[in-house]
This record gives sequence, structure tokens and C-alpha cells, in this order.
Amino acid sequence: MPQKIAAGNWKMNGTQASLSEIQAIAEAAQESPCATILCPPAHLLHRAASLAGPLAIGGQNCHHAPSGAFTGDISAAQLADCGASYVILGHSERREGYGESDSLVRAKAQAALQSGLTPIICLGESQEQRAAGQALEVVLAQLSGSLPDDARVIIAYEPIWAIGTGLVPTVAEITEVHDALRAQLHAIFGAAGQEISILYGGSVKPSNAQEIFAITHVNGALVGGASLKAEDFLPIMRSLAES
Repeated sequence: MPQKIAAGNWKMNGTQASLSEIQAIAEAAQESPCATILCPPAHLLHRAASLAGPLAIGGQNCHHAPSGAFTGDISAAQLADCGASYVILGHSERREGYGESDSLVRAKAQAALQSGLTPIICLGESQEQRAAGQALEVVLAQLSGSLPDDARVIIAYEPIWAIGTGLVPTVAEITEVHDALRAQLHAIFGAAGQEISILYGGSVKPSNAQEIFAITHVNGALVGGASLKAEDFLPIMRSLAES
């Protein structure tokens, strides 16, 4: 069975004062039967890892090269050196804002695995693609192009139009995509593809988490804004544990 995972992506939010929220989430993770991952900004990684205990820490991006003249970037090895064990790759904000291609995401995933990190590979369609009936085509193409050769990955389906908007796909829409992702992962990796966790992301909050986690092949969530405060993230963690 795929592992149930509650993952939080803080994006470009958080300062040293936010460490108390990480501490509270880490304490709750001690009691949770599910895996909990928190991905704060890079400047908090080392401090967060020292507080984490059973809470796993992840980066939000990495360069595909192990080192070099890449001003402002961070390598997978450097993330691991800070105490990270996961890294988010291919988030729509990186794909759209920085022009990251599937092949680049794949190269980053390979680099992450080589440094002992588990890649959390994000996929998702735009509102225009959804309206044109292209959601499955787009998401499955991203999956095929972004996957490394190794099945030690996590997949996060995040429809772009649902991220931070308050809009959430219907149960039927989420089911269709997650079922298709599971089928393709099985086709690519065989039995190992059945064990890969597939997370849903996009305006997940305490009020809708239970309904989302009841959907077939939804093995957890990649949460944005609701992961910044323990009071919002902990109910999501509990809903996942009860699903």
C-alpha cells in the first residue's frame, strides 16, 4: 500500500519566528501514523531539521548539477547537508514562472535521488487546458517526461487553477486524474508503481480534507497556505490519519 503523506509547502513564506509553528507540527507528527513532510524556505532548513524529530524536512527546488557556478541556486547535496530528505520539483510556479521543462525536472529528480533525497514531482493542468478537455493528456505527458528511472518518488497532482484560489476540482475530476496517474505509474514501473504515493494539492484545507482523502488513489496532500500554521495543518493531518 502507498504511504499516506501530509506534506506542506511554505513557498516564499516564513522567518525565524515561524520555527514555533514547525515545532508544533513536529510534536503532532510524533502521534501521527502518517508521514509528515514540511518544506520551508531554504534559510530555515537547517534549523527546521534540528527541531523536526519524526517530521521530515524537504527543500522546494534544487539544481540538477552537484555544484558549480550557478549563483543563487542550491544543489540536492546541499539540501541533504542541511538535513532535508525530500525536495519538491516541477511545481507549476517553477514550470510557469521559470520555464522549467519536463526534461529539466527529470534531471533534477535524478540529481535528488543521487543525493539521497526523495523527489516530490508536481504535475497539473491550467484552467484553459482543463476547459479544453486536455487535463489528462497534459498531466500524463508531464508524468512521462518528468519521471526519473527510479520508482522512489512521490507524485503530487496540483491543478494550476486550484492553487491558492479556493477553487477545488470535483471528486469525479480528482478521481479521474488520480486513477490515470496510478495506471500509468503501474505501466511504467510495474508492481513498484502501485506503491508510489500520489498526493493531491490545490486549496486543501481542514474543511475539505476529509472528502479529498476519501478518493481512490489519493494518498495524501501537498498543502500550501494551510501548512503555514499548525492550527490549520494539524486538522488536515488528522483527517488523513482517519481516512
